[in-house]
Amino acid sequence: MCGITGILNLDGDPAAPRLVQAMAEAVRHRGPDGDGIYVDGAMGLGHRRLAIIDPSTAAEQPMATPDGRYVLSYNGEVYNFQELRRELEAQGWQFRSRGDTEVVLYALAQWGEQALERFNGMFALALWDRKERSLLLARDRYGIKPLYWSRQGEAFLFGSEIKALLVHPAFRTRVDERALLEYFTFQNLFTRRTLFAGVELLPPGSFLKIAADARQIPEPHIYWDFDFREPDEPNPDPREYLEELDRLFRQAVNRQLVADVDIGSYLSGGMDSGSITAVAAPQFDVFSSFTVGFDLSSASGMELAFDERAKAERMSYLFGTEHYEMVLKAGDLERVMPALTWHLEDLRVGQCYPNYYAARLASKFVKVVLSGAGGDELFGGYPWRYYRAVVNDSFDDYVGKYYGFWQRLLPPEQIERVFSPVWKDVRDVDTRDIFASAFASHAPKLTRPEDYINHSLYLEARTFLHGLLLVEDKLSMAHSLETRLPFLDNDLVDFAQTVPVGLKLGNLGEVVRLDENEPGWKTEKFFNDAKDGKLLLRQAMERHVPVDVTERGKQGFAAPDASWFRGESIEYVKRRLHGRDARIYDYLDRGAVDALVDDHLSGRENRRLLIWSLLSVEEWLRTFAS
Repeated sequence: MCGITGILNLDGDPAAPRLVQAMAEAVRHRGPDGDGIYVDGAMGLGHRRLAIIDPSTAAEQPMATPDGRYVLSYNGEVYNFQELRRELEAQGWQFRSRGDTEVVLYALAQWGEQALERFNGMFALALWDRKERSLLLARDRYGIKPLYWSRQGEAFLFGSEIKALLVHPAFRTRVDERALLEYFTFQNLFTRRTLFAGVELLPPGSFLKIAADARQIPEPHIYWDFDFREPDEPNPDPREYLEELDRLFRQAVNRQLVADVDIGSYLSGGMDSGSITAVAAPQFDVFSSFTVGFDLSSASGMELAFDERAKAERMSYLFGTEHYEMVLKAGDLERVMPALTWHLEDLRVGQCYPNYYAARLASKFVKVVLSGAGGDELFGGYPWRYYRAVVNDSFDDYVGKYYGFWQRLLPPEQIERVFSPVWKDVRDVDTRDIFASAFASHAPKLTRPEDYINHSLYLEARTFLHGLLLVEDKLSMAHSLETRLPFLDNDLVDFAQTVPVGLKLGNLGEVVRLDENEPGWKTEKFFNDAKDGKLLLRQAMERHVPVDVTERGKQGFAAPDASWFRGESIEYVKRRLHGRDARIYDYLDRGAVDALVDDHLSGRENRRLLIWSLLSVEEWLRTFAS
């Protein structure tokens, strides 16, 4: 796990070693164990190393093939590297190191871009071909590891984080107003844009190959995509799916335990992290687990269930882990925002500052931590979302319903007013078209409710999960901590996409039969039934955690911010969002925003997601656009 960066001068000017070194130094937190640069004429590669497997000098980067043709700067872990190594040895390759970097390098040299399809793990990489004078950039299937790029004049820049690009003297930070509108629509970005004008994110499961003398940057090539489909066979046997799921889950956890450093696990008290811990912990003499809880003194309603420390402590007792906890209070949000925003850079989904504290806690004891992310998106963990658009007349009808649900922050009728200071520059941005275009690569026949559910699973894996993965990467690497995700093992994901919807969701039939004229409360019952979803996964995980855990409703990892924003944090909110020096009003209308914020502070509406996003953008502007 590392940080990569580099520069390719398309006009042929030599890459300055001092500049490449400075770009790598900007992401030092991603790799405090070592650094390296490589310069070949117009090409410069930088690397920061976090040593996880084979910490010896034999695994240092950038790494070249024995003949010097290919040079690699790589960030990630490929868990099937030992199997690939045996194949490569049979082809005549000889290895100096014990880790996966050399395997990735030789695999790319042997199989070219097709090697990407064979990697089971997480990665972002840059490969320079000295013979062809070409650069290959690539990301893993799911987008666990980020990779950004930008063209500044004749300089093509790239890096694991945007802050590496900011080092280049030609770079000028400007706000991408179109991306800002997209963010305030979805609390996420579905396109390749970022809030930094001219900076793009390489899509998940894609690669970009650019010649040293390229006049234009080519479009990325997608080498893998999600494909959720109903199986062809009628009446599938649930027992076969159950046994295969359990086998693949155990295999996935075991694959990701390979390391030469200490490994631990997040432990929320829920099913996904609990099952991972249950499989992993018995294989170590000492296995650490980590939980972040919340002070609920001023919480109310649903927030009273947000602190899961007691549930996590029970799991720790059952699995014999060395358990560590941290309790967050209202003031912790204000304290962490500057550091959080600096590391996050690319604003994405949800109130993520608890993740920052969780990573900081874990990093004091281990260098690798296992996370349960991905289980919900693969196995149908959000039925109240999918049920919003399960019976439709057409694809367009479906898009209309689901798009309306995913407008998370601003009331649609107020978007023009809120963006009035820049409306003339963003009025042609059609966020509904952006939403619909997210399905461009996923086109099964939409003839059954199950097809629409699979469409929703696809959308959320490509957008919502991707946003979560970006956040997890940035906030763990802020503390030089590697996060591994067993649910995103290739074999497990391939299997999950073939599981029938009927084995994931239990109330689908009843929702389909609902008359649209039924009273609203009856419809809402199915939209918000938190105990539905992930049915097959719940059955499989009963073999690892207590039944009362698998039967528990979905509980997200969130602080009681709705109450804190009205209570202990109200002065912070007012100071940042009502203050005369607030930067967001260069782009948003003060009166419109003030009214929406006051709706929350007065208790009329719960706009905690909007307030979090406003605070985040305000801090982002102060940090990067000053």
